[in-house]
Amino acid sequence: MNSKIKIAVIGGTGKSGKFLVKKLLEQGFQLKILIRNPDNFKIKDSLVEVVKGDVANYSNVNVLIKDCQAVISTLGLGIPASEPTIFSKATTNVIQAMIEQNVLRYIVTTGLNVDTPLDNKSPKTLYATDWMKQKYPISTANKQSEFDILSNSNVDWTLVRLPLIEQTDETGEIMVSLEDCLGDKISATDLANFLIEQLFADKFVRKSPFIANV
Repeated sequence: MNSKIKIAVIGGTGKSGKFLVKKLLEQGFQLKILIRNPDNFKIKDSLVEVVKGDVANYSNVNVLIKDCQAVISTLGLGIPASEPTIFSKATTNVIQAMIEQNVLRYIVTTGLNVDTPLDNKSPKTLYATDWMKQKYPISTANKQSEFDILSNSNVDWTLVRLPLIEQTDETGEIMVSLEDCLGDKISATDLANFLIEQLFADKFVRKSPFIANV
């Protein structure tokens, strides 16, 4: 892959998605962005194509992914909030459209609360995981379902698990682990850079790395 490829972006107006879009444009990528309310999207750039729609609508997702070579999702519940089952619905639609459009690479973010077979979570991460399960049981269970859907698919997915995201242009050293979240936060800029790096790397294909700042 190279910077001439076109990237389908989901969640591009969210807290971390805005930083992802900024970095993708700085690096010269062409983008297609799915947005529920395009009037609220202020970026005017020849590299950006806006697709009006909702990730819960399969036909909207299919239009988004057409002519793209990879998909990156930083989907959150959004404002106004989507249904807490949006994560599994989104990934189901994305995978179906990817298969139809012959697209292989799917990079998606989620919380540190998602469990995988490789985990060896520290007491601190286990506490945070349990807190999320108790405080937000529906969305937390749905994010776990998203992992199961990815695991059973044939696409080249990477599920990036995150601590608290800090909305900052500052960057620092990051730690990556398949077993545990090794820090309390991640810079939105460092996250964006990591997601873009995964377009060209296969180290974490079909894996779920935690990333955090040192």
